[in-house]
Amino acid sequence: MDQGTIDDIIENFEFLDEWDDRYRYIIELGRGLPDLPEDARTEANKVRGCASQVWVKTDTRPNGPEGPALEFRGDSDALIVRGLIAILFALYSGKPAREILATDAIAVFEKLGLREHLTPQRSNGFRAMVDRIKADARAALAA
Repeated sequence: MDQGTIDDIIENFEFLDEWDDRYRYIIELGRGLPDLPEDARTEANKVRGCASQVWVKTDTRPNGPEGPALEFRGDSDALIVRGLIAILFALYSGKPAREILATDAIAVFEKLGLREHLTPQRSNGFRAMVDRIKADARAALAA
C-alpha cells in the first residue's frame, strides 16, 4: 500500500468517523512501510524516548536545488508505531532540510486528533521521532 502524501492521509482520516477505523488505517499505513534492512537496526538509528523499539535511518542528498534533502526509512516492533512512522515519513521524507525544520508535525498530529487517542507514552514517542528527524535535518544543514 502506497502511503500517499500527508494530505491524502489527512483526507482519509477525516473520511473515517470511528476511532477503531482510524486505528486500523494507521496500522495499514505501517504495514505499507518498506522493510528496514537488518543492518539498519543499529544503536545509532535507534530512537530514544520511545516505549517500543523504533529505528529511523536517514539518507541525505546533499546538493538539491534547495540544499540538502532527507529520505527516511524506519521500523518499529509495534504496529501502531509503524503507522505513526509512516505518517511522519509522508510529512518529511524526500523534503529539503529547511522545509523539515519549518514543518510542525505536532500540529498535524493534533489535526488528526491523535493527541487525545494515543497513550502519553505513544505521544512522547511520536515527539521523540520528530526530534530525531529535525536533529538529522539540522545536521544536514550544518554539514
